[in-house]
Amino acid sequence: MADSRETLTINAFVVGFPIKHSRSPIIHSYWLKKFGIDGSYKAVEVSPDDFANFIATLKEGQPGTAVGGNVTIPHKEAAYQLADYPDALAEELGAANTIWMKEGKLHATNTDGYGFVSNLDERHPGWHKIDRAVVFGAGGASRAVIQSLRDRGIAEIHVLNRTVERARELADRFGPRVFSHPQKALQEVMQGAGLFVNTTSLGMDGTEAPHLDFSQLAAGAVVTDIVYVPLKTPILHMAEEQGMATVDGLGMLLHQAKPGFERWFGKMPEVDESLRSLIISDMEKH
Repeated sequence: MADSRETLTINAFVVGFPIKHSRSPIIHSYWLKKFGIDGSYKAVEVSPDDFANFIATLKEGQPGTAVGGNVTIPHKEAAYQLADYPDALAEELGAANTIWMKEGKLHATNTDGYGFVSNLDERHPGWHKIDRAVVFGAGGASRAVIQSLRDRGIAEIHVLNRTVERARELADRFGPRVFSHPQKALQEVMQGAGLFVNTTSLGMDGTEAPHLDFSQLAAGAVVTDIVYVPLKTPILHMAEEQGMATVDGLGMLLHQAKPGFERWFGKMPEVDESLRSLIISDMEKH
């Protein structure tokens, strides 16, 4: 006779390529244990060529199949395209990082922007009482940041990129409160800004970053970096040395995981210092 626990276990995943360094299993396993939920959350490596088949198997809903999961690089755009019901956030971004099955259909959303603003809310309450934000970089990671800042009501969002055409594409995508500039305009657009966001890979894994002068930012401005390895990036070091308040990027990873956990396991978790310490400890090992 089969163990009845097998039918009760709720399975979820994170899928990407490669995936071995993902910390999502640590995050979700921590919450599963905390809530005492009979569930599993595993990392699954799937190549781009096999991703459509992976989604097709998920949609078949065979016994023991996962109820949903997180999607990371390079599958976020494909997940959006393959979803039956992407929500408005995923639709505008053209990318999904959270998927779930409901009544035989695949639903999708993107929680990266939620994670970004929730991290700022937690680590620097009141950050949003500003008129101007500067977003440094116009790659894929900047989309959810710009979307979340706009939806939070920031009046001016200035996007700078080495190739100004990419910044212009984002201004066109996200509306009249978003402005595009070449990188050489950085000092000009930082004048009076209350938030500076690095969305580039500058400083990741110990690489160098060019010197940035934050003196033009408004009094009380915040500098944040979506890179979280290392936890204190070169850009955050520069900002601190110049007397700026800073917020590291780890909380974005932690908070973006919350809505998915609630979808799959039925409980809204909290990001506490024990979880943050657990992830920092894992980062220090690698």
